[in-house]
Amino acid sequence: MRRTLILFFLLMTTAFTFGQVNIWEGTSVRHRVEMTVYRAEGPDRPCVIVLPGGSYFWHDMEAEGRQVGQWLNSNGITAFVLRYRTAYVPAFITHYRLVFRGNRYPDALNDLRQTLRLIRRDAATYGIDTTMIGVMGFSAGGHLAMCSAELLPRREWPAFIVPIYPVVTMSHPCVHKRSRRGLLGDSREHNRKLQDSLSMERHVPRGCPPVFLVNCQDDPVVPRHNAELLDSALTAMDIPHRFIQYRTGGHGFGASDTKGTPECRQWKAEFINWFRKLKKQ
Repeated sequence: MRRTLILFFLLMTTAFTFGQVNIWEGTSVRHRVEMTVYRAEGPDRPCVIVLPGGSYFWHDMEAEGRQVGQWLNSNGITAFVLRYRTAYVPAFITHYRLVFRGNRYPDALNDLRQTLRLIRRDAATYGIDTTMIGVMGFSAGGHLAMCSAELLPRREWPAFIVPIYPVVTMSHPCVHKRSRRGLLGDSREHNRKLQDSLSMERHVPRGCPPVFLVNCQDDPVVPRHNAELLDSALTAMDIPHRFIQYRTGGHGFGASDTKGTPECRQWKAEFINWFRKLKKQ
């Protein structure tokens, strides 16, 4: 019985996790940035690059990482959970980036861009449909997800974007200041030109990929107006998108079955329904 349970556990682990990949291995970039692959069975599967949040200082690799990867995998979607470069805790505690560069913009965007390139290059290995590569980000990761369409060349855009309770603006009064500091760095935090260029509500491009946007009215971390600004900008540019704003749920619930509220946890089923309709188009 014990051997049977061990075998079952190993099989389930294999089904969920394809392995970890250093996206910069074999390049001139001297950083180890890992993506964890949750491969869905079968050929030509859709996939989602998952960007956990953490104010551009750290990552929530559980509710916004592992649990998201497993949930997508269980719905036939291959997930690539990316531990993109952030400033990390020492930069949060101190202000050493006033003197030394540290990690800052555009490092995280470069990591996402490299991940998109690797997935397209190795699509046959992963069994990926290259026309259905999406990006899903949480909190600061939602900001990074929108950067994939607003700051990358059109030929590198994902097929769809999913910002969940995202950081959006770097210049509006509702800015999440910790994320701005984490992204821009201490020496550039108040650079207005950079703030403007990284305010996602100001630069939605024509033909932007479809967007599935979620947040909560009672979010105590990232002001709800961030998502509202993005919704207005997408509407103004006539971009196909779905915006759901729940009354309750707060922030940081990710794909958890216990965090947040029963109301906000409906977002997962809503996304799957939206995604299935998108596939048929």
